[in-house]
Amino acid sequence: MEPIHAQHVGEPSLVVLDITAADEATVHAVMAALELQWATSGIGPVRRDPGKPGVSARVYADTRRPATPA
Repeated sequence: MEPIHAQHVGEPSLVVLDITAADEATVHAVMAALELQWATSGIGPVRRDPGKPGVSARVYADTRRPATPA
């Protein structure tokens, strides 16, 4: 995954979440649930790393800001 830069966590309440699960459906479900809770970078690409179990994705979130209503 890309390196985490200071801008990603430059203030309290800004977080970077790396999610790993057995399958893409689970990773997408977790990203969707986070998107309902906070302002996030949204549902991003899912990656499978050779030699590592499962799939992973990264989400950036601002826990101070609630999700935008649909």
